[in-house]
Amino acid sequence: MSRALSTLLILMITALLQVSLQTGLRAEPVKVHADYSVRLIGLPVAYANFVSEVNGNDYRISGTLRTSAFSDILSKTRGSADVSGRLTADRLQATNFQVSYSSGKSAKKTEIEFRNGNVKSTVNTPKRKASGADWVPLTDADLRAVLDPLSSLVFPGGSKVCPRSLPIFDGQSRVTLHLAPKGVRPFRTEGFAGDAIVCSVRFEPKAGYRTGSSGIQYLSQLKTMEVWFAKHERGDLYAPVYAKIPTKIGQVIVAATRFGG
Repeated sequence: MSRALSTLLILMITALLQVSLQTGLRAEPVKVHADYSVRLIGLPVAYANFVSEVNGNDYRISGTLRTSAFSDILSKTRGSADVSGRLTADRLQATNFQVSYSSGKSAKKTEIEFRNGNVKSTVNTPKRKASGADWVPLTDADLRAVLDPLSSLVFPGGSKVCPRSLPIFDGQSRVTLHLAPKGVRPFRTEGFAGDAIVCSVRFEPKAGYRTGSSGIQYLSQLKTMEVWFAKHERGDLYAPVYAKIPTKIGQVIVAATRFGG
């Protein structure tokens, strides 16, 4: 699987992990668990278990991702993610973001520190290097007014879910996800039954990538990606419960197996 596609899947999956955040107006701290499954052409390839915590206007999301026994035959992958920040009127604004994962003999870690929505510092271990004459470098402007991959797809209940454009920085690449409305669909899982808002997703690379990458070109041309959002019944935030991502080898489906239960 190409790095570009892997990056998009990480963005989608980690964003899907942030269900059940509660409104920051609650007096008591709240902690809620959520689970997700990832399937490729109908086969289970990964599972995620995350915890969302809110204390006043402060939030934290942490959890793990692991490949299934079926996928472990090809490459055993384990990962963890953690983000903390503040709830604002129209978004979740991170202050610290961290993700680490290992796949086979390869291990990587990314840490990003934000200040008022701007990137203050980034540390990649091992250090990532730009390569090739077709590399699009990051500029200072690319690191201003951006979202982390974990908090980017969670919205306050009073805001529009789609249409919306999301400027995301993952530690190397700066991309924009463009959401457009596609209607409403019923969705049911443990802890939730009701309507979900369906948005189409268009992937636009901005910087920190190779223009000659076949994966980037493939993702940029896709027109059938979708993300479904549901509102948590105890809080006032929309979060994803389902995502559909076509790939060259089949369709990837990410779905909540528990939402606020």
